[in-house]
Amino acid sequence: MTSLTQPPSVDLPPVERLRPGLWSIPVPLPSLGLRHVFVYLFETDSGGYIVDAGWDTEEAYDALSAGLALAGYRVGDIRGVLATHMHHDHYGLADRVRTESGAWVALHPADEAALRFFTGEPADLLAGMNRLLTRGGVPAADIAAMTAALPPRSAIAKPALPDVLIEDGERPDVPGWDLRAIWTPGHSPGHLCFWEPANRLLLAGDHVLPRITPNIPFAAAESADPLGDFLRSLDKVEQYPADEVLPAHEYRIPDLSRRLAELRGHHEQRFREIVTAIRGGAVTAWEICQRMTWSRPWHEVEGFMKRAALAEGMAHLRALQKRGVLRELDGEPPTWQLVGE
Repeated sequence: MTSLTQPPSVDLPPVERLRPGLWSIPVPLPSLGLRHVFVYLFETDSGGYIVDAGWDTEEAYDALSAGLALAGYRVGDIRGVLATHMHHDHYGLADRVRTESGAWVALHPADEAALRFFTGEPADLLAGMNRLLTRGGVPAADIAAMTAALPPRSAIAKPALPDVLIEDGERPDVPGWDLRAIWTPGHSPGHLCFWEPANRLLLAGDHVLPRITPNIPFAAAESADPLGDFLRSLDKVEQYPADEVLPAHEYRIPDLSRRLAELRGHHEQRFREIVTAIRGGAVTAWEICQRMTWSRPWHEVEGFMKRAALAEGMAHLRALQKRGVLRELDGEPPTWQLVGE
């Protein structure tokens, strides 16, 4: 394994040659949370292929360009971008790479459909986001505060759509590599992992992270169960005999089964907290979320992060409903009740 130096102005892990023909390139993120996303470069005789691309900022583009250069490539040498999912820290730079290189960009169809939602009118997008808050029982003053914390919709470019759609089990066209796509919905509806059998590597995107748990947002459709999908997807990837997991953030994971057990345990603890909260008198999603354990006290969670926390709490409520533990009662807002109590 070879480590190379990243430009000194960027506080990132080194660019690394993980296996013959496979590189890890850290690309910075414009947030106070996660510092970087890993872009994985596969070398081929016809050029480079990358898994994920990074956030669409000049700093990220410069870091990606510098990392590719250390591996002997330019952005113009990239022939394909395999996006694990459509979130901006993974997909944002894909269109710029495509414009400069002519590379194709690939996503799962479910995430392409999610992207199309964000091509709508800004006012409609905001109204849809706020309907979720209303359904959760968020007070009007808190909705106003969370809305004020959002960036102006006019400042967010409409996302570019992919060229290639990759379904579960398909082998993307990366010459000389036998990659296989694994559909792992939950964090996003079309999240993909990639299995590389020659080196027994699982490129896990945000599905399996070493220290934190990926956010699992609520889906409004009554038939949807994103957290249930996520937990079933953990079972799915455990079937692959990975010697090492290459996640999109933080650091590599040496023991897949152990980390999967930790993730399952985390969500089972969340389920127990919800049952306790309801027995203690909390009935709306907003009230229940305030009694759940988060990475910081609830009163310190603000802005977009509070939206994300509420959406994840609601995903847990839906999963318990699907398990027959809870029922949702109609109302303005809806309330939650334990079945049989």
